[in-house]
Parts: sequence; structure tokens; C-alpha cells
Amino acid sequence: MSVSQVPLRPIAKGSVLKLWLAIAALVLAGVAIAWCATSPLKGETTASGLKIRTMVEGTGDPIRITDGAFVSYEGRLLDGTTFDSSGGRAVPMLPSQVVPGFSEALQLMREGGSYRVIIPSELAYGDSPPPGAPIPPGADLEFDVSIESIVRDAALMLGQQQGAPAPQAPPAE
Repeated sequence: MSVSQVPLRPIAKGSVLKLWLAIAALVLAGVAIAWCATSPLKGETTASGLKIRTMVEGTGDPIRITDGAFVSYEGRLLDGTTFDSSGGRAVPMLPSQVVPGFSEALQLMREGGSYRVIIPSELAYGDSPPPGAPIPPGADLEFDVSIESIVRDAALMLGQQQGAPAPQAPPAE
């Protein structure tokens, strides 16, 4: 052996396996940390299938079925086509006067909050969208919603019972 050669010891049995197991454990730990960090961005799915994601947390108690709210919103089909919008201004709404999925979503929202909601077809218009609407039968709907303010017991002030439709104005003669 010459002076410039360095004797190498053989690698201990099982060292390569331990190295790969350590690398795999680090990768799994990284995936778990990333999953936990992004969970709040995914939102929640209710028992009915409604998906709601809080973009900005509101304050106070959630909207009740008897409350009214001033809401700004944009409604889209899942392909991104906008079918309805409040035009950036707040419009009054009662949870008892909208489709069941939007009513359920409103009752999870708080004043000052912003939300993204996906309403499955069966909680929206199903196979019978309003005549002339750009909503195809069986379409799921996506909404961006901001709650500007809540008027507690607005439906009761208007004389409505819980869950009852709004009184209709008599036809013009």
C-alpha cells in the first residue's frame, strides 16, 4: 500500500437500510406537516354535502333562520361562468327565502366574514333551474359571499314564521 492510499472500513451491515428508513421518515413527517398546515384552507363539508371555506372570520353569533343579512356575493358555475352577482353592493337576504344550500350556508356565517361556498345541485336547483337562468340542470354552484351586517329577527319583523315563505304582493290590476 502506498502512502497516499487511505484504508476504508467496510460499511456496517444494515447501515444503508437505516439511512433509507430515516429518509422515508423525514419525507412522511414533511407531508404530515404540510397537510396539517393546509387543512384550514380546505374548509369543511357539512352532513348535507355543502362545502364552506372561511376566507375571513366574522365576529359575533352566526346568522339564524329568523335573521336577515346584508350580503354581497358572486355566484358561479364550477367552470367559472358567473350566473349572478350583487354587483359589489350589499343586498338584503333572509335565510328562509333562498335555496336550501344557501340558507344552510348563511346560518354558518358571521357578520364581517367572507366565505367560499359550493352548493351541491340537490341543495340548489337540482334538475329544475329557474326558467331562462344560465344554470344547467344538475349544476353544482359556487359562491363567494361577504356578510356586511346582520339584522336580528328581521323575518319576524316582516311577519314571517320560521321557514315560511315570504308573503306575496297582490298582482297589479
